[in-house]
Amino acid sequence: MKTVNMTINGVKRQFKVEPGKVLLDILREDLGLTGAKQSCDRKGQCGACTVVVDSKAVLSCLKKAVDLEGANIITVEGLGTPRNPHLIQEAYVLSGAIQCGFCTPGMIMATKVLLDENPNPSVPEIKKALARNLCRCTGYTKIIDAVRLAGRFIRKETTPAKVRSGMKKGMLGVSHPRPSAMAKSCGSAQFAADIKLKNPLEMAVVHSTEHHAKIKSINTSAAKSMPGVAGIILADDIKGTNRLRLFAPDQPVLCEDVVRTYGDPVAIVAAETRDQARAAAAAVKVEYEPLPVMMTPEESLAAGAYQIHKHSPNLCYTQPQIRGDAGKALKKSKFVVDAKFTTQMNHQAPLEPEVCLAYLEGQGDDETLFVIGRSINIHLHAAMIKEAVGAKNIRYIEPFVGGQFGIKATISSEGLAAAAAMHFKRPIRYIPSLTESMWISSKRHPFSMKVKLGADKEGRLTAFYNEFTVDKGAYFLLGPIIPTRAFHMLNGAYYIENIDAFCKLAYTNNASGGAARGAGPPQVAFALESAMDMLAEKYGIDALEFRKMNLMKPGQARSTGATIIQYPFPELFDAIRPKYEKIKEEIREFNAQNSKIKRGVGIGCHAFGIAEAGDTPGRVAVEVNPDNSITVYAACADPGEGNDSMLAQIAAHMLDLPIEKVHLYTRDTDKTVGMGPSAGSRMTIIGGGALANAVEKLKSAMSETGTRTYDGLKKAGKPVRYEGVREIPGSGHLDPKTGQGDSFITQVLNIQIAEVEVNLESGQVKVIKMTTAVDAGRIINPQNLEGQLEGGMDQGIGYALREEYIHGQTKDWHTFKFPTIGDSVEVDLISRETYRDNGTLGSTGIGEMTMVSTAPAVTNAIYNACGVRIYSIPATPEKIKAGLKQKK
Repeated sequence: MKTVNMTINGVKRQFKVEPGKVLLDILREDLGLTGAKQSCDRKGQCGACTVVVDSKAVLSCLKKAVDLEGANIITVEGLGTPRNPHLIQEAYVLSGAIQCGFCTPGMIMATKVLLDENPNPSVPEIKKALARNLCRCTGYTKIIDAVRLAGRFIRKETTPAKVRSGMKKGMLGVSHPRPSAMAKSCGSAQFAADIKLKNPLEMAVVHSTEHHAKIKSINTSAAKSMPGVAGIILADDIKGTNRLRLFAPDQPVLCEDVVRTYGDPVAIVAAETRDQARAAAAAVKVEYEPLPVMMTPEESLAAGAYQIHKHSPNLCYTQPQIRGDAGKALKKSKFVVDAKFTTQMNHQAPLEPEVCLAYLEGQGDDETLFVIGRSINIHLHAAMIKEAVGAKNIRYIEPFVGGQFGIKATISSEGLAAAAAMHFKRPIRYIPSLTESMWISSKRHPFSMKVKLGADKEGRLTAFYNEFTVDKGAYFLLGPIIPTRAFHMLNGAYYIENIDAFCKLAYTNNASGGAARGAGPPQVAFALESAMDMLAEKYGIDALEFRKMNLMKPGQARSTGATIIQYPFPELFDAIRPKYEKIKEEIREFNAQNSKIKRGVGIGCHAFGIAEAGDTPGRVAVEVNPDNSITVYAACADPGEGNDSMLAQIAAHMLDLPIEKVHLYTRDTDKTVGMGPSAGSRMTIIGGGALANAVEKLKSAMSETGTRTYDGLKKAGKPVRYEGVREIPGSGHLDPKTGQGDSFITQVLNIQIAEVEVNLESGQVKVIKMTTAVDAGRIINPQNLEGQLEGGMDQGIGYALREEYIHGQTKDWHTFKFPTIGDSVEVDLISRETYRDNGTLGSTGIGEMTMVSTAPAVTNAIYNACGVRIYSIPATPEKIKAGLKQKK
C-alpha cells in the first residue's frame, strides 16, 4: 500500500492505494463521482472515463493511482453543475450533442483540455483532440458543433443566453434542449452502474467456451471455497421456468444440459466484490461433450444436419410473399438483373455494457422483485423475467441507458441478475465486461439473398424476386418480426406490380439475431438498391432519374398489397437533384486529374414504414399536479433518440405551458402500462398519439369547468388525471401463403447521396460526404431530427465498410472497428415537412430510416468510382482489391 496525496475538484485528498488501483476506481468507488464511465474493459479504447489531470486529458481507467502524487484532477462534476454549468457543458446541451449521454462527460473533459490550449480550434484539430473518445449515437457532427460553439462562448463572441434567446418561439419545430441533457452533461444522470445498492453482492457468470456441446459436468467445489464467495447457482436452482419466452420458450436463463452458442450462461457466481466473483467464476470447471457446430444456415439446413432444438427443426420459420406473376413478368422484361447479395452479422454497439441490478422488497405475497436494467419494453420484459425466475411480483425500472439501437428489445443480463437476487435474497449488481456483453446480447441478422429485378422497354419495373435466408442464431428471440418487417418494406420506394419472395429463417450456433436499427429492411434494401443501380446501367439511365420514374404513387400497392395514401417523394427528388448534378460534375473534374484515387457518387432510397397495422396500442396518462405543472406517465424509453423531447414538447404545445412545467415519468412499470417497445421509430405516433389523446381529454375538462388549475378541477369535481389511447387499425399479419396483408400506416421518405474516394492500389474507401433529403412529416425538434439522421448515416457507413461481428472473436471496440471521430464525414441535410394526416400532430418518426439507405448508397458510389460491384458487405479493402484484379 502506498499513501498518495492529490487534489480532486479543488479538494485535497489522501488515499492508501494498492499498486494496481487506477484513478477510475478512486473516482467511482471511493468518492462516488460516477460521471466518468467505463465501456471498454479498461483498455483505453472508448474515452468515456476521460478526466483532466494536471491540464492533460487522461484516461482514468489506465492511470495508476500510485503515479498521481500531487496531481490536480478535475472530473465532469468539478467542471460544473446543472444549476451552475460550465460554458462547455452549456454548448453541448445547446448544440444537440447529447443523445444517450454515456460518452458525454468524457467528451466534455477532452474538450476542456483542447479549448484551454486553443480556444479557436479547426475541425481537424477538434478531431485530433477527441480521437480517443467514442460515440455511437451522434455521428460526431453535433459534437464538433458543440466544441466550436464552446469556443465561441470562451472567446466571448456570444453567450448561452443569446443562443437561447435566438431560438424560435413555440414548442413544435423548435430545438429545445432535451429534458435530460444538462444532467448528462454534468455527470449527474445515473446509469445502472452508477446506482448504489445497500450491501449488494457482485455477480459474475460462467460462460460456455463451446459453440455447441452437451454439459457433462459442472465442478464448483474450488470456486465455492474462494474468498468472498456467497454461492453459486446452476440451472436447477432457478425456481421459475428458467426460460426467457418471447415467441418461443427456447432461451434458458442458465443452460441445463446443452449449450447452443459461444458465451451461453452456465452458472452464476455471487461474491462480496466483483473481482472475487470473477475469480471464482474462472475456477468453475465445466466438462463438455462437443456436438456438431453449424455457424451458417447452409450448414444447419443441409441434409442430415444435427437438430439444434428438440422443439423445432433447424428451419424454424418460412414465409412467402406473392403478388401477381413475377416469373412471367421477368420473362417478358427487356432487362433483368440476376445476382446474389449477402449482409454480415453486426453488433448494435451501444457504448454502455449490459449492466443490471436486482433486489427484493417486502415479505410473503407482497415480496417484489425490483429489476433495474436496459429494457426498451419494460412491461413485456418484466413479465418474461417474472415467469423465468419465479417471482411473485416484479417492478422494472430503467435508468439512463447508454445507447441501444435495437439491442435492448431483448433480454440479456436481466434474467441472470434477477435469478441471483431471488436465490440469494440480497441485492445483486451485475456489471458484465464488454466482451461478455457482446456474447450475451442479440445481433443484427445476416441475410443471404438471391435477387432478380426486371423492367420493361421503357425502364418501368416489372417484377422483383428475392429468396432470402436469415441466420437466426441459437435462439428464436423476436422470431419472425425481422423477416416480416423485411417483407413489409420489400419493394422499398418503388412500385413493383409482380413480387415473388420467400424467406427461410434458420437456427444455427451463431449469436442470436434480434432487433437492430432498421430491423430487416437494411438487409433487403441493400440488395434492392444495388439491383436498381445495376438495372439503370443496363438502360443507360441516370441512377437518380431511374429511381424517380419508378417511384410509387398514392393509390398504388406495396409488396404486401396495402395501398399507400400520402407519398410526397417526387418533391424530395426535385430538392436533391441540384446537389446531385453538382457533385457529379465535381467528381468528373477530380477523376480527370487523379489516377491513383478515384471518386464516385452513389444513390440510396427508402420508404420506411411507421406504425404497423395492429400495432400494440399506445396508452399514456397526463396528470395535473398541485403546482399546476403536469406529469406525463408513459412506458416510453429514451436511450438517446429523443422521446423525452417529443413527449415534453407535444404536451407543452397542446397545453400552452412552458416546457419546464412538463414532468415525465416514463421508465418504470409502476404507474405506467405497457405499449410495446420504444423501437421501430414508432413512439412519436404510438406514444405521442396517445399523449395527444390524453391531453385533449384534459383540455376538454378544463374547457367545461373554465379552469386550468389543479384546485379548480378538484373544486369542480373533475379528475386531474386523464388517460389517452392511440390504436392502429388492422391486423398486421401477413397471409401465410401469399404474404399479403395490412401494412404500416405511413412512411418516412429518404434519398441519400454518398461521395466516396477509392484508392485503386490499397482498396481503401473513404466516404467524403453524405447528402440526405428526408420527409418525416412535421418536425417536432429539428436538432433531434438532424442528430438521428447524422447518427444513422454514421452507423450505415460502418455497416457498409468495416463493421462485422464474428461470434467468439469480436471482443472489444478495436476488433469491432468502432467508428471514431476521425471516420466522421461532412453531411448535408435537406428536410421537407409534409403534414401526415395519420401522424401525431402531423409527425411520424425518424430514428432508423437513414440507416437503411446508407449502405447501398456507399457501395453504389464505390462501383461508380472504380467499377467494382460489392455484393457482400462490409466492403473491405480486400474485396475492393479482388474486384479490381478481376477487372484487369
